[in-house]
Amino acid sequence: MNQFNNTSLLITHYNRSASLERLLKNFQALDIQFGEIVVSDDGSKTEHLNHLENLQALHNFTLVKTVQNKGLGNNINKGQDAVTLPYTLYVQEDFSPKNGLKEALTNAHQFMQEDDHLDIVRLYAYGAYPHLTPFAKGFSLMHFNLRLKGYGKFYYYSDHPHLRRSSFLEKFGRYAENENPEQTEYRMMMSFLQKKGKGLFYNNYKELFDHGNTEDEPSTMERGWRRSKNPAIATARFFYRHIKFNTDYLFRNYHY
Repeated sequence: MNQFNNTSLLITHYNRSASLERLLKNFQALDIQFGEIVVSDDGSKTEHLNHLENLQALHNFTLVKTVQNKGLGNNINKGQDAVTLPYTLYVQEDFSPKNGLKEALTNAHQFMQEDDHLDIVRLYAYGAYPHLTPFAKGFSLMHFNLRLKGYGKFYYYSDHPHLRRSSFLEKFGRYAENENPEQTEYRMMMSFLQKKGKGLFYNNYKELFDHGNTEDEPSTMERGWRRSKNPAIATARFFYRHIKFNTDYLFRNYHY
């Protein structure tokens, strides 16, 4: 068994209990155990809540409920509040761990224990962070400052799977509530940058987790123009983000 006794696995869940079951079973199959598991549910339908209670009996996790859907920010906040151990591995329910995670997570813990200033170790991404310096064991140190090229430099923080200190909210503030998931992530990203967070990035970022949604449990996210490949939209998006990101970072306070 690979024990992470000082680490809580925090999973946010909403109406995808089959995906959650797959996630938990795959951790079990990889012989990865945590000191505790916290599942934070965002007001799922009755059939999913019933499934969660059955899974709870099998996997012995703490289930944190709410009577109505309050959004991703509230779901992460109340889940993190329930964590009792020094480190948190945060994963949304539609991810699934792969064989390389055991070694990478062991190394990530070692790095965080050796460096008290290290706030986060990112373990998945849609694309590589653009400004990296090789660190050790397949990880790189992320760099941010306004002189670096491209608005991609701002994507220093992500809600994708990552290891962090459980005191994360004390340093960077709570997640914004009553916002759509993209705005919640954006605001935490800005807070993380403004508070001078320090993080590592796993170089082979697609090797540790699969991310997918079945036809029965599709993603609830709708990104629209934000993901459009139309050249005109892509150009407008580039200039909009360049101006907005820099202005927000310099002139708005995102620490909640």
